[in-house]
Amino acid sequence: MKFQTMELPNGKNSQQNSSIKVFLLTFSLLLTSSIPLCLLKSSPLLLPSAKINLKSIEFEKKCDVFNGKWVPHPEGPYYTNQTCPLIIDQHNCLKNGRPDTEFMKWRWKPNDCELPLFDATHFLEIVRGKSMAFLGDSVGRNQMQSLLCLLANVAYPEDITDKNSSNPLYFKRLYYADYQFTLAALWSPFLVKSRDADPEGHSFDSLMNIYLDEADEAWANQIENFDYVIMSVGQWFFRPLFFYEKGELVGCHKCHGNNITSLTRYYGYRKAFRTAFTTLLNLKNYKGTTFLRTFSVAHFEGDWDKGGNCPRTRPFASQEMKMDEYNWEFYVTQVEELRKAEEQGKKIGLTFELLNTTEIMWLRPDGHPSRYGHSMNKNSTVNDCVHWCLPGPVDTWNEFLLYFMKREFLIRLKGKLMKNV
Repeated sequence: MKFQTMELPNGKNSQQNSSIKVFLLTFSLLLTSSIPLCLLKSSPLLLPSAKINLKSIEFEKKCDVFNGKWVPHPEGPYYTNQTCPLIIDQHNCLKNGRPDTEFMKWRWKPNDCELPLFDATHFLEIVRGKSMAFLGDSVGRNQMQSLLCLLANVAYPEDITDKNSSNPLYFKRLYYADYQFTLAALWSPFLVKSRDADPEGHSFDSLMNIYLDEADEAWANQIENFDYVIMSVGQWFFRPLFFYEKGELVGCHKCHGNNITSLTRYYGYRKAFRTAFTTLLNLKNYKGTTFLRTFSVAHFEGDWDKGGNCPRTRPFASQEMKMDEYNWEFYVTQVEELRKAEEQGKKIGLTFELLNTTEIMWLRPDGHPSRYGHSMNKNSTVNDCVHWCLPGPVDTWNEFLLYFMKREFLIRLKGKLMKNV
């Protein structure tokens, strides 16, 4: 990090000069994560009366934190299933009998920089007085549950779901009173409007209608109020689907025997993200930061319904196992749509960020519940190679999230400094 030349007005106000020096020290320390963000509250440094000619402040050189490798981390996880009572059974692999623990002792190491450890105090100070929603399917909920445990050594939330939702299993809302921070899970596995179409009723692989140009009202009607939105969907697009646009059936995926145009799952995936991003861009009062957490890979070996499992207990080396083409295609499809939204967002002051987790999680076949999985809504065990154990590699997603939230916070802080001094 480098501070460029800063000119002060002839040294006439030594008290003001002293405040500027304190600010720059505070600012530089903050960038290296060595002081709490709450110290900024007492800083006198953004006063309109400060008259300085600040040419520029350069941030540390940007680093691709997604380019790296998993390295041993013998210190172990931030929490355990004993220290965090907020882990639900679906992700609680040790409670469900998983005997090995090595999957918790790896950490992501970028090649050209360090990914800071998750700091719960920093996170909560950034989100003070704000709100965050995890929008998507149950893997998005998986990330939210990880966040709850990462914050638990500082604060516990009040569950206010019953006051805000008629479906508490899929829509959660939590409140951190000391920080006036609201955290929510908004269930929408396709992001767009959907309904069951199978005459035999809903099942794991039943037919569904999805309306690719209509955002799911379950989230679209309330998303304007959130300051941060973490969007992610994926696995539901593998099931048989009828695709509708403008109210008309335009094609289908896996609808064998029907005289309907066959379309790929990627067609529906692209259109769903395009509709979701367009909805956010067009909402008059939405001012939030949108994060796309990319497609979360599964690691079934064999067929999921015929004894398939994910028995590995160590990460893959980077070149040990090539990613399946469909995983890559899902990833590319959604990133292309994000980049389009990002460009449009710049024109109206909306920020879209990428949490690029697909490739790094492909290397973690050991991180799933596997045969120690538990159904989300039934008291039964499942071979789960889709969701992730807690604690486990999914905690890294929230390290990434905080990294980019802090970067955005500092950019805005720099903007305020430039505006006021």
